[in-house]
Amino acid sequence: MMRERARRRNTQRPSVRRTRPAPVRWHGDALRGIMRIPPTASAPAMLRFYYSLAPNPMKVALFLEEAGLAYEAIPVDTRKGEQHAPAFRAINPNGKVPAIVDGDVAVFDSGAILLYLGEKTGKFMPPATPAARAPLLSWMFFVASGLGPFCGQAVHFEKYAPEKVPYAQKRYLFEARRHLSILDARLSSRRYMLGDDYTIVDMNVWGWARLAPFVLGDEGAWSSFPHLRRLVDEIAARPAAQRALALKERHAFKSEMDDEARRAMFQHL
Repeated sequence: MMRERARRRNTQRPSVRRTRPAPVRWHGDALRGIMRIPPTASAPAMLRFYYSLAPNPMKVALFLEEAGLAYEAIPVDTRKGEQHAPAFRAINPNGKVPAIVDGDVAVFDSGAILLYLGEKTGKFMPPATPAARAPLLSWMFFVASGLGPFCGQAVHFEKYAPEKVPYAQKRYLFEARRHLSILDARLSSRRYMLGDDYTIVDMNVWGWARLAPFVLGDEGAWSSFPHLRRLVDEIAARPAAQRALALKERHAFKSEMDDEARRAMFQHL
């Protein structure tokens, strides 16, 4: 009789089919084929970092490595036009890298990402006082509105413009050098941009400043910026910076600046 009761209980118990979460394919003309597992209660979504090897994405890579954050590095090959894929434009309507997706939050522009991650983690940030935040914001925006754009335009008109424009070349090289000189003067009296502590401002500066000789087309450029070079060299020696730069080994980005690349990167042509 006991066996009969046990048999009845087993036949009445509903069957449970155990299944793994299905992988989710990232749809998009250029980003097709990236596989992800959707988040579960036991496996929260990993931060997704959309990058190329340009100066701005490398700043974010540096922070992610310094902070020890787990992230998925997703290459966006701008010379193939992957930044214009609808899937990526849904993250950054401006079609530029870097961008991150952190759970249900999307952030684009390197300065904004550094501020977001710094504030979220509390790492590499000055005290949360008006006196400390004022220079933080001032120098973050100095890089965003000055150093980055002028260095980028200097490189464009010297190396990639389809025609030589002497006025533009002269102006942007002058402004790139001027901004680098301001940073050098700032660092002449302090170890880091905000004083004694290494912060997101230093990471923000490092992205473009490490390329000063390339930007200015002058292999001897560092002789004009000894204090800035000290900072760049110190950051370059950090293990996190070496891991960030090692991203170049993970993906073979297109290197040719052919017609396809020019159409993708310079849409006004």
